[in-house]
Amino acid sequence: MGRVVGDRQAVHAAADNEDVERTRSEAIDLADHGTRDSIVSPVTDIDDVRSYWDRHIHDLEITRHPVGSRGFFDDLDNYHFEKLHHLPRLVDFDGYAGRRVLEVGCGAGIDLARFARGGANVTGVDLAPSAIALARANFEQQSLPGEFQVANGEHLPFSDGSFDLVFAHGVVQYTTDPRRLVAECRRVLKPGGEAIFQVYNRISWLNALSKLMKVDLEHEDAPVLLRLSIAEFTQLLTGFSDVRIVPERFPVKSRLHRGWKGMLFNTFFVGTFNALPQSWVRRFGWHLLAFCRK
Repeated sequence: MGRVVGDRQAVHAAADNEDVERTRSEAIDLADHGTRDSIVSPVTDIDDVRSYWDRHIHDLEITRHPVGSRGFFDDLDNYHFEKLHHLPRLVDFDGYAGRRVLEVGCGAGIDLARFARGGANVTGVDLAPSAIALARANFEQQSLPGEFQVANGEHLPFSDGSFDLVFAHGVVQYTTDPRRLVAECRRVLKPGGEAIFQVYNRISWLNALSKLMKVDLEHEDAPVLLRLSIAEFTQLLTGFSDVRIVPERFPVKSRLHRGWKGMLFNTFFVGTFNALPQSWVRRFGWHLLAFCRK
């Protein structure tokens, strides 16, 4: 049986004694945070979001191989798990053999391919047709089985209780109605099923550093970009029977940023920050992962 941090035993095994937080905080209305930089460039039309992501491939700048080639997908996979090296430690990609896994916002299918190689029956949906075309090509090249369709995560085309796991990494922060997307993910889960979400932490080292150094973060120009505190994220997940939040994504050397700012970051900031006691900095990870049980 696949395990995520939502399980008490898995918290200790997967998180390796890290400061994993179970949060029960006061209700916070996300709409009140528009003036506090939680929401950047809000839109009301999901077509604006679809159009943006149909033109942008996540981490495209990391590869020089032709889009859709094997080298292209391999570069995306290597870079993805280089910067998100915590994911294989926290998510049991091999633990869902024979079970139904849905990824909402699957992109090129980098994460979903790991679930498929572990024996899961996988389905990927994405708002952008170009992403679904890439995901299909990625799976075909690896001879992996999987089902894909263009779909809006705020209106999933599946019956209630269809999946054992819903994986939505890096999706909530880019959609027009985060509450609706989370509710849809919960709806299509089987009773006792698991959901994994990831958002950007508003109170994080990277959010603060980008403002200080005046360096835009990736996809800063996206139509919607949501940043949440731990308390705000927890409130968004109301409705699950159990929620655990894990702050992650701490400084690693960047291959994308150059010039004096990139040199300063790679040679000074990364080492200095990571030398600090984890108890001081744990809450300030750039990514917040939520491990939820229906």
